[in-house]
Formats: sequence, C-alpha cells, structure tokens
Amino acid sequence: MNELTYWDRRRIHNLKYYTWVEQMGKSAEELQAQWYDWPEYWDSIHRQVRTIDELIEAFNNEVGLLKELLGGPAANSM
Repeated sequence: MNELTYWDRRRIHNLKYYTWVEQMGKSAEELQAQWYDWPEYWDSIHRQVRTIDELIEAFNNEVGLLKELLGGPAANSM
C-alpha cells in the first residue's frame, strides 16, 4: 500500500470521468465539484444517508425480496 501524492490522487480522480459522466450521465461540473469543493460535496452526500436508507427500505418492502430471503411472511406464502 502506498500513500498517494497529489498527482496520483488527481490521476485517479480523472479516471472517474468515463464512469461518472459518460455512463452515469452526471455532469462534468459535478465531477469537478468532487475535487475542487470536496468538503461541501461529500458532506452533502453524507447528509442524505438517512433519506437514502429510507428509500432503500421502502423499495425492499415493496418488492418483498428481502422478506423472502430472510424467511418472512412473503416466503411462507409461496
């Protein structure tokens, strides 16, 4: 394991362009915010954790797969 230099970190950041912008449809500006405005950018993501967890739980409840896998009522009705 190596500690990355500034230029190593910058190179890795620049490699995200294909995945972030071209595949996920995010803006290049948002990608740049990850680098230049990183404290606010990542803090804003972390502030969404509770909402994201609630959305995941709602989705899991709607599709019922988690209950099926854990042997809940959905599994017994099949």
